[in-house]
Amino acid sequence: MDLFEHRLQQLNATDSPLAARMRPRTLDEFVGQEAIVGPGRLLRRAIQADRLSSLIFYGPPGTGKTTLAQIIANATQAHFWTINAVLGGVKDIREAVDLAKERRGLYDQRTILFVDEVHRFNKAQQDALLPWVENGTVILIGATTENPYFEVNKALVSRSRLFQLKSLTPEHLRQVAQQALQDPVRGYGDRTIQIAPEALDHWVNIANGDARSLLNALELAVETTSSDAEDIIHIDLEIAEASIQQRAVLYDKEGDAHFDTISAFIKSLRGSDPDAALYWLARMVYAGEDPRFIFGGCSF
Repeated sequence: MDLFEHRLQQLNATDSPLAARMRPRTLDEFVGQEAIVGPGRLLRRAIQADRLSSLIFYGPPGTGKTTLAQIIANATQAHFWTINAVLGGVKDIREAVDLAKERRGLYDQRTILFVDEVHRFNKAQQDALLPWVENGTVILIGATTENPYFEVNKALVSRSRLFQLKSLTPEHLRQVAQQALQDPVRGYGDRTIQIAPEALDHWVNIANGDARSLLNALELAVETTSSDAEDIIHIDLEIAEASIQQRAVLYDKEGDAHFDTISAFIKSLRGSDPDAALYWLARMVYAGEDPRFIFGGCSF
């Protein structure tokens, strides 16, 4: 690393969004997902022992998939290599594999390959990765918001342990906010900030289990609110409402949630359950679904 790269890393550390700066670095800082990384759980033991097999994390945005991968990167003695499936391709896979072979041969060091948005790899790209996962040249850690049983190569899925991450609870989100308010280096611990209880309640409700959404709202509120004569930043409900405009809804028109929702809507209609039908209809309308798709789904 040269001086320019070092300076760039320093700038990124201070200028990055709050959600990026507050990303947990260790399992002790990680909030939520006790079912898979709580004390004594398999994944936690594997990370602490640095004995990982290939993994795929899946779940809604803002639940900690990429964060867990970075915690593993901080804890492992293996070489950690990252590819974003949106930007990468077969060439990047080959580069990672070549590097993994070199490090294994020269230093007897394993290589962990983290693929973010792994479901975005097409069939050819996933097939190019498969043999190197199968023979252990690389240990795959994939992250996806989609159901890997439908969106990821079945052979890759069969060679990986799957862990589903759930939306964070309101208590988890409050803990995330508290961490950001108390950390003097990465968060706002060096400022005096008073948040009205109803303002925090609003953020927790609208964030809908997404820690990133909550931290983005907190950052916008703090950075755009002037302090008073005593250098205190007051965040009331009005400011909180202005900083987060719409409830986060898991709904991707090209993903599983899209079809799961219309399916639930149709089943509710068939089952003569008006309350459930109105609920699923409201979710689709709120997410901006095309009315023609909704009415087309009713043609049964």
